[in-house]
Amino acid sequence: MEATRVTVDEVRERMDRGEQFAFVDTRNHQAWGESDRKLPHAIRVPADELEQHLDEIPHDRTVITYCT
Repeated sequence: MEATRVTVDEVRERMDRGEQFAFVDTRNHQAWGESDRKLPHAIRVPADELEQHLDEIPHDRTVITYCT
């Protein structure tokens, strides 16, 4: 599996076509706590804890990770 970058507009277009995504917020605890922007329903898994939470990430859809 290869990671690619997508823009907000690309994600919006794909969502408009009905594609399902899993959003994973990989910001560290401090960055997440200080932010006033949080995506509803995103799975919060700090990047350095990703391996411990792989079972929480759906495997039946495209996964989009984001951070600061």
